Amino acid sequence: MGWRSGAEKDIDEVLQTNTVFVNVSKGQVAKKEDLVKAFGTDDQTEICKIILTKGELQVSDKERHTQLEQMFRDIATIVAEKCVNPETKRPYTVILIERAMKDIHYSVKPNKSTKQQALEVIRQLKETMQIERAHMRLRFILPAKEGKKLKEKLKPLIKVIESEDFDEQLEIVCLIDPGCFREIDELIRCETKGKGSLEVLSLKDVEEGDEKFE
Repeated sequence: MGWRSGAEKDIDEVLQTNTVFVNVSKGQVAKKEDLVKAFGTDDQTEICKIILTKGELQVSDKERHTQLEQMFRDIATIVAEKCVNPETKRPYTVILIERAMKDIHYSVKPNKSTKQQALEVIRQLKETMQIERAHMRLRFILPAKEGKKLKEKLKPLIKVIESEDFDEQLEIVCLIDPGCFREIDELIRCETKGKGSLEVLSLKDVEEGDEKFE
């Protein structure tokens, strides 16, 4: 996988041996004439490179299971980051989304991206629970002393700043992905030692097809 993605450049780090086998479990080595017929060369290192680049990837059952488990978790994480409970206006936890995905018996598709599948999961979960894709509209008020420095820390977590007013204190109204809410809340509480405030004003629905997952 590392060779195919370009992460690994040293062929010797990828191969245990550059010998080409017909049947590795029986130790049957490929004949030179068969290699030339199949690959147009009998250079085993070059043939190994062709196999690594274009060959069918064989994955053990254990590796496949681990890969699917990781994809399942990644899909749940994306859904939790992008969605809220429209009644409480609060995001769901990843664990809760994972449980909901198991309840609807969602089956991971290894050939589709996790972002594509997250959109599909959201559509399916809407039939069984209160869940919506939305941005959260927040207002936070920060003490003047910590305001400017804290704003720089908050910037990467904000999608859109709708308004900003700096007088005796800094007041910002902004849109965020629901998954950033806890981090923003914790950052404001810790950095201002409880002097800052955070308020959920509303939810801004993300229309179907209106936003792609980045």
